[in-house]
Amino acid sequence: MHDVKAGTWRLAASLLLAGVLASILAGVFHAESHDANDHAASFTAYANSGIWTAVHLGQFVGMALVCAGLVSLWAALGVQQHAVAWLARFGALAAAAALALHAVLQAVDGVALKQAVDAWAAAPEPEKAARFATAEGIRWLEWGTRSYQSFLLGTALVLLGVVVTATHRVPRIIGLLMALSGLAYLAQGWIIGETGFSDANSVPTLVGIVAIVAASVWLAVSAWRIKETTAAGHPR
Repeated sequence: MHDVKAGTWRLAASLLLAGVLASILAGVFHAESHDANDHAASFTAYANSGIWTAVHLGQFVGMALVCAGLVSLWAALGVQQHAVAWLARFGALAAAAALALHAVLQAVDGVALKQAVDAWAAAPEPEKAARFATAEGIRWLEWGTRSYQSFLLGTALVLLGVVVTATHRVPRIIGLLMALSGLAYLAQGWIIGETGFSDANSVPTLVGIVAIVAASVWLAVSAWRIKETTAAGHPR
């Protein structure tokens, strides 16, 4: 741990924690219905939301910070061992790809779906069926995008979690919690792809959130306890 500057660890930890908190905060303001798979109820709630665009921009910013934190964590780990180094690289690549797909997700959900449900809500009765079908098609596109974004984010968390655990540069429990969160996101990806936003996704969502919150807080505490070192390896 002493061959890597403390600032690199603190940057990674700060970005990850800020991203997790921003994502949770934005999610609190997300319009919901009792059953997300009840499209009529969901679309009505979405159409009535005046902060829909801002909420989804907040979610994108949160994910951008999380993925930047994961890429920074790869740099902080500074892994030299061949096999573990490749796991770290693939984890960072998966995080970057997850962010790109999340941008697509927010374009679909935060912009296209909002426009479609607003048009459905405002349409005269003879046009409502066609408008509803259009909004449903966009909803299903959201399912697909969200599913694969969850696969990529889960892969990034699992791979980097394994590297954190293997390198012992911070407490191993952090890596284990990251990997657990990653497995939960992988499960979410499968469930959303199969059944959309169904109740079956409740447990993996809860596990994923709790695990990543615990990992990011623990990492932040550990990073800020690391002493800055000079090039010669002596604490300042």
